[in-house]
Amino acid sequence: MKNRFLKKIEDRSAKIGIVGLGYVGLPLSLEFVKAGFPVLGLDIDDSKIQMLAKATTYIRHIPSEKLKAANDTKRFDYTSNFARSAECDALIICVPTPLDHHREPDMSYIVNTAEALAPYVRKEQLFSLESTTYPGTTDEVLCPILEKKTGLKAGKDFFVAFSPEREDPNNKDFSTSTIPKVVGGINEESLKVADALYGTVICKTVPVSSAATAEATKLMENIFRCVNIALVNELKVVFDKMGIDIWEVVNAAKTKPFGYMPFYPGPGLGGHCIPIDPFYLTWKAREFDSATRFIELAGEINANMPYYVVSRIMEVLNDEGKSLKNSKILMLGLAYKKNVDDTRESPSFKLWDLLEGKGAKVDYNDPYCPQVPKTREYAKYAGIKSIDLSKAGEYDLVLVATDHDCVDYKKLANDAKLIVDTRHALANGKNVHRA
Repeated sequence: MKNRFLKKIEDRSAKIGIVGLGYVGLPLSLEFVKAGFPVLGLDIDDSKIQMLAKATTYIRHIPSEKLKAANDTKRFDYTSNFARSAECDALIICVPTPLDHHREPDMSYIVNTAEALAPYVRKEQLFSLESTTYPGTTDEVLCPILEKKTGLKAGKDFFVAFSPEREDPNNKDFSTSTIPKVVGGINEESLKVADALYGTVICKTVPVSSAATAEATKLMENIFRCVNIALVNELKVVFDKMGIDIWEVVNAAKTKPFGYMPFYPGPGLGGHCIPIDPFYLTWKAREFDSATRFIELAGEINANMPYYVVSRIMEVLNDEGKSLKNSKILMLGLAYKKNVDDTRESPSFKLWDLLEGKGAKVDYNDPYCPQVPKTREYAKYAGIKSIDLSKAGEYDLVLVATDHDCVDYKKLANDAKLIVDTRHALANGKNVHRA
């Protein structure tokens, strides 16, 4: 079974199914097309399917020209009909894994996807999960669902692996194919098949002993970042009270060529990984009667940063004899980081909600996000449009929540009455205040 699959990989006859055509699945699909494989994209969102058919991008840093080139090969197909998964030799699952309101894993996307694929599982298929999750998910959740409809056995009749995504949207230095990829299988044969498949499109694979080890690896990467960002956020608050600029401290500290790695403060955590992934481990750790105090403390500190920013806005307005209530605030940046259109878990939404809760009148500007997309937690903002930044002078205060490079910050400093800068985007000035 393994040798037949490896032969299909070698001669590029293996059909690759990518489930979930978002920030992870779409670029991965394009890499497999580029490598010569036939690719079938599967997504429940028909609007994405329609846009792909027209070679129209819905992810800003993936140009439409790349989609057209993939379409022109005649090897790239896409559908919302999951029955077509039976055509595929490999199915790579790239679906969201958010948290619920209790900060517990929301496994519904993985479960629903597995149940949609389960009736069409056949022998000698490979299933690889890329969604970040707690150790044990592949073995304990994915495999039983894939087995139950057909009676086929994972590891015996079909292969199963976990290979965590490591996407960093719009990173100019690293792309899908140039980031080493960790791969873990539920058994040795699954590992060899998955490793061989990913090896055709990724610069380097890193095989590990189990799917659970691969799951734990991704969590460690993002917990490391979460804890260190929390540390620098806490230091920002302390140093601010001492009259010390945290950005000057970080820039000085990073000149040390060993034993130090710079992390930067911000208005809170955003993106699809760092605000979420650590809590997958804290949830699973309870099953083993283990405490995760560092992770939980880091989460608490980072979650409090939007409240700190709002308190700084109140202080700045108060110094000008103004109240936050009824003040007009222009929030610069909706995306969770600069130069992308990705708003997943963006702290800007929390800032917006907190400011409105205190009576402020809030608008936003984001050249990458001309209209607020639908979100689960902040559905009330969906459809609101970006305000032209030329109107900055009409607001009592401009809040820099995201530091897009395309913004003329010098002009902003001249136009705006007051600025609270959470990203160190502007030079110090009489109307510029750090937060």
